[in-house]
Amino acid sequence: MARYTGPKTKIARKFGEAIFGEDKSFEKRNYPPGQHGNNRRRGKKSEYAIQLMEKQKAKYSYGILERQFKNLFEKANRSKGVTGEVLLQLCESRLDNTVYRIGLSPSRSGARQLVSHRHITVNNNIVNIPSYQLKPGDIIGVREKSKSLQIIINSLDNNSSVYEWLTWNRDILQGTFVTIPQRLQIPENIKEQLIVELYSK
Repeated sequence: MARYTGPKTKIARKFGEAIFGEDKSFEKRNYPPGQHGNNRRRGKKSEYAIQLMEKQKAKYSYGILERQFKNLFEKANRSKGVTGEVLLQLCESRLDNTVYRIGLSPSRSGARQLVSHRHITVNNNIVNIPSYQLKPGDIIGVREKSKSLQIIINSLDNNSSVYEWLTWNRDILQGTFVTIPQRLQIPENIKEQLIVELYSK
């Protein structure tokens, strides 16, 4: 399964924000990477460069590569809603992202691994496809054999995030994807309209 496995802090510094979650290295050096990273005399970015950067930020944030991201955009473009909002809603509805949001893993890459290694169930059936699209009412749980995994227990102990479109029962390690989130509920700092403009060229 293809995914980005390179240096994360370097990418976060490129965008000027910790897009992969808490990052102590980023906090120490929150200026662009490279030899001239701290040099403030940087040229003005073109409209295309700004749009491209926003698309890359979204792809890195959700851990999606280009072909899959373009397919999501085309699906969003065919839908009735606002294309940019629907695109983010599709990203949020992915199984790996939901596993991350409910706190079973401290990162999306870790959540993707939990799904790939068959630790996660949807409606009591094991699903090992990270890009699986959840529908409102779907029940996400931890496979019985995996409930004692230390990595899951540690992650849940350190998680305090609550999202309006998800419910979670810690006692039985089971949650519900209640509804598709509205744009205002999604915490990602992404200007989705720039992505729409880029793909519409």
